[in-house]
Amino acid sequence: MATSGTRSRAAMTAEEVAAYIAAEFPQVAGAGALTVEAADARHARVRFATGAQHLRPGGTISGPTQFFLADVAAFMAVLAAIGPVGHAVTTSANINFLKKPAPGDLIAETRILKRGKRLVVVDCLILSEGESDPVAHAVLTYSIPEPTKSAV
Repeated sequence: MATSGTRSRAAMTAEEVAAYIAAEFPQVAGAGALTVEAADARHARVRFATGAQHLRPGGTISGPTQFFLADVAAFMAVLAAIGPVGHAVTTSANINFLKKPAPGDLIAETRILKRGKRLVVVDCLILSEGESDPVAHAVLTYSIPEPTKSAV
């Protein structure tokens, strides 16, 4: 059983999370310019440089783009907290779109609300670069697979 000291240390750095995503999830790394700006045992900050392909009519960043960022940033926070567990999956997600984001970079600020043995709950605020009010808020839950047992 992990002690509070173990849970307070990050299992992966921001650089390690970025390298893991690039190696194991090329479809995510190839989806656009994602940058893991910070990551520790309880938080992650991820920047997504959006382009014309992420806009919807009216010149705002699309909802699916915002949801993509929330899910990827939360997964990165989980990786930083528990380590390279590629089989961790989203089991629940709720997103509220709060205002139209202008074209440009989106920034996801995540924090882990609860870290259990099998579930991790992550809170995510999405902001437009240079703005202080969030454009979206999401809460996501990830299921952590049981560790595989080695042959005896």
